[in-house]
Amino acid sequence: MTEPPSRPALRARELHKSYGRHRVLRGADLTVAPGELAGVVGENGAGKSTLLQILAGTLAADQGTVELGGTLGYCPQQPVLSDSLTVAQHLQYFAAAFRLPDLRRGEELLDRLGFRQYRDRTVGELSGGTRQKLNLTLALLHEPDVLLLDEPYQGFDWETYLRFWDLVGELREHGTAIVVITHLVFEQDRFDTLADLADGRLAVRRTSTGSSDHVHA
Repeated sequence: MTEPPSRPALRARELHKSYGRHRVLRGADLTVAPGELAGVVGENGAGKSTLLQILAGTLAADQGTVELGGTLGYCPQQPVLSDSLTVAQHLQYFAAAFRLPDLRRGEELLDRLGFRQYRDRTVGELSGGTRQKLNLTLALLHEPDVLLLDEPYQGFDWETYLRFWDLVGELREHGTAIVVITHLVFEQDRFDTLADLADGRLAVRRTSTGSSDHVHA
């Protein structure tokens, strides 16, 4: 007996967004299944970050709908952190916001991403790459069902970059749906689905089946 297909973890339909007369999104569609890794590529100014902000709910679309099949984690391109708070304090505040019983996941990620030595440093003392590690850690703290990442590895050294992809692999095995904005050509074979954002619409360039055609994602 064939099992019915699982419900999408993320589904966006007919997303439109304009800034004044500039139409950034013109009916963008995106569907991501549990455990699927989707990459979004496009030229600078194409609207990739706008798309992710709408998916995350931090920016309202002019038109269209976004449906989530679970909890959400969002790692924006620019970390939203307080320079006066330590790494540990950020973990504590976000754990409280997510109503987590402890900091075990946060402590694990400090080790996985290799920045435990900065646990008691204020964010203002951190390098850009270490700030980005904290940014990613906070997005992962509550083990979300859907993870949105806007070029999450900016400033990472090569070892951390590889650790990041190992972590992504584990998340996929646990059924996390992941959307990554990327501009690095050499990493694009990692994705199950790769979609171009151009002229305000998403079009599939390649999927895990090896197909390639320009239809809505």
